[in-house]
Amino acid sequence: MAVVTESVDDLYARFGPKYRLLVSSTGMVAAFTMVLTGTMVNVAIPNVMGAYGVGQEQAQLMTTAFVVAMTTSQLLNAYVVALVGQRVGFCATLVLFAIGSFICALSAEFPMVVFGRVLQGMSSGIIQPLVMVTFFQVFPAERRGFAMGIYGMSMVTAVALGPTFGGLVVDSFSWRYIFYVPLPLIVIAFALGLVFMPSVRRPDRPKFDWAGYLLLCITLFCLVNALSHGQKLGWTSDHIASLLAAAAMGTAAFLWSQTKAEDPLLDLSLFRIPAFSAACLIAFVFGMGNFATTYAVPVFGQLVQNLSATDAGMLMMPAGLIVAFALPFTGRLADHFKAQYTIMVGLFFFFLGTALLGTADANAPFWDVAMFSMISRFGMSFIMPSVMNAALKSLPPDQLNSGGGTVNFIRQLGGSLGTNFYVVLLALRTQFHSDALAATQISGNDASQELLVGVGKIFSIAGVPESVQQSGALHYLGQVVHAQANTLGFQDGFLILAAVFLAAMIPAWILGRAQAARH
Repeated sequence: MAVVTESVDDLYARFGPKYRLLVSSTGMVAAFTMVLTGTMVNVAIPNVMGAYGVGQEQAQLMTTAFVVAMTTSQLLNAYVVALVGQRVGFCATLVLFAIGSFICALSAEFPMVVFGRVLQGMSSGIIQPLVMVTFFQVFPAERRGFAMGIYGMSMVTAVALGPTFGGLVVDSFSWRYIFYVPLPLIVIAFALGLVFMPSVRRPDRPKFDWAGYLLLCITLFCLVNALSHGQKLGWTSDHIASLLAAAAMGTAAFLWSQTKAEDPLLDLSLFRIPAFSAACLIAFVFGMGNFATTYAVPVFGQLVQNLSATDAGMLMMPAGLIVAFALPFTGRLADHFKAQYTIMVGLFFFFLGTALLGTADANAPFWDVAMFSMISRFGMSFIMPSVMNAALKSLPPDQLNSGGGTVNFIRQLGGSLGTNFYVVLLALRTQFHSDALAATQISGNDASQELLVGVGKIFSIAGVPESVQQSGALHYLGQVVHAQANTLGFQDGFLILAAVFLAAMIPAWILGRAQAARH
């Protein structure tokens, strides 16, 4: 590595100890804004459907395109930094994000909105590991857990505030303003980046693995679309089977290409380091649980508890805020305690909170559900700084950028697949319970017969014609059965997620053994 203009040490010498705060603030503004925009857009999907006359299948491409682009571009960080350095890479990524925002806001055709979301996703994917590695570089070894806590705080706060803030923008102005609102922060981050981001790059021109990147994009696009539409179109349908087959072949081809590439996107040699491999597995589970519960809790509030969209979004607000406040503290713990202990504590709280969500139903008080979410998210605050710190500590300095991109890619992959897996799981378990409950609706079912009689009496008192009283009562019974099946489906989903968090203690234990072996 050769210094082109200014290294971290040069900038620290110029600005003194306050440089850590300056460069951390620079990175946090950029990463926070991009993640915030990613979650804000979800609340605008109904408005976009109306504006362009597209159905939900097409409208969800706004989310799918962003997630796939963000996930795959996590691996571009090492190439971008090697090619142009952190400063130019940081600022160019912000410009790319702004271009994507303008395209989304001004597009007259829906495909251009999707294209703009791809540019936004690529920018967000590159900036996250770039900022994380910069944090890791500017803080001394004994304070890097704290640094990862600060980094995580910005990410989690953005996820928590995104839906609520997006709803306010849509209700107060227009859905297009969702893409304009973040631009002032992008301009501020750009100006700060020109001054405070280090500028280091390789003297040689690295080669970009275009074949590997294309294979990865195709693989994830096929997999995410298969998971999104499998339940609706049928898992054995030709379309879904083709998508899954393409995803499987794409995965094999991508991994093979990485063993042959001169500068691979995914350095598979990193996984020969046991501590790094264990940290990546935990990061995958963490990402899956983070995104799945972020999706599931507000939807549970709307579909099971009949909350408004605003109230359902508020279910996650206390949990997001408690994590934001806890992360600097848990980051300090990561500096003083062995990673496996803090991770296992976090996984236990994650398990406990999610298992408690598995007991909630339509009658659960608002603050009970919010408290269960807070317990789960509090556990998350222990996991993120320790995992990131342990992963990067296991690597030599010349592999930090590659390793930072890899662990963020794994975490984001878990997140993008976790939401889709949860949706599939929810649909399957809801259908299972719906069929099971429907099978019990026979003439000998006293509870159902009593419900039908009671509803019939209510219709009679209300003056409903006798000819439609029976059909109306049966329709109401069907709604009750569906609501109960929906509740049981959500409960099953939460309990299965809780079991996954509990099982993740195994790689946490392996991580501790691997770190002990290194010393």
